[in-house]
Amino acid sequence: MEITLQGKTAFIAGGTSGINLGIARAMVREGARVAVLSRSQDKVDAAVAELNDIAGASTTLGFAADVRQGDAVEAAMAEAAEIMGPLDIVVSGAAGNFLAPAEALSSNAFRAVMEIDLLGTFHVMSSAFRHAREGKASFINISAPQASIPFWGQAHVCSAKAGVDMLTKTLALEWGPKGIRVNAIVPGPIANTEGMARLAATPELEEIAKVSVPSRRFGEADEVATAAVYLASDQAAYVNGAIFCVDGGQVVGGATLMQPDVLNMMSS
Repeated sequence: MEITLQGKTAFIAGGTSGINLGIARAMVREGARVAVLSRSQDKVDAAVAELNDIAGASTTLGFAADVRQGDAVEAAMAEAAEIMGPLDIVVSGAAGNFLAPAEALSSNAFRAVMEIDLLGTFHVMSSAFRHAREGKASFINISAPQASIPFWGQAHVCSAKAGVDMLTKTLALEWGPKGIRVNAIVPGPIANTEGMARLAATPELEEIAKVSVPSRRFGEADEVATAAVYLASDQAAYVNGAIFCVDGGQVVGGATLMQPDVLNMMSS
């Protein structure tokens, strides 16, 4: 079975680093025209240059905008659709994270993650609906294991990602009849990403994170990208409303980070 994205247009929010840049790379390799969005103009410029090198042509678009600002997301997506044509694929991957026990979370800190992860996902999805190819499009939200299992120091992220999963299912229900599939990918701990640098900042915490995964290793960004390419492709035409785990079984293992000795290490 050959999977290709040849001739498709993709818009990737958060697509300038980590998992989302890995998805952008993979989609360019499979023939898609790609636009990326991020808050940092420097990151946007670097990602566009890299993706154009992969494509062998200046086909990638880049936009500097904050997903918390719905008007900015709409303007970027409208421009991308005007230049590249209606959007076949939209990935919402912008996210914020840090470790903090619930009693230490300020209202502003909690709100910031909710706005980036959940409100930002809504902004991307609602704009995508207006610029999608009529009758045939694939939207992908990037979720996290925190959506379904509790993690110490992650009350804000658990709340936001649980919302992302339910938003994904609700949009799949509402937009499926319009030819738009909406799915979510749940990456487990992925090596060489900003998220893991924050959540597993020491060798001890890295080992704890690996033990929480039944496969006993970190994943690779390319493994998440492979899932995204599949969900974006015509081969996944009957996949809608799925929460697609690429986590080495972490969700199956449950909240193994809740042991008292682990809590002591993480809070010290």
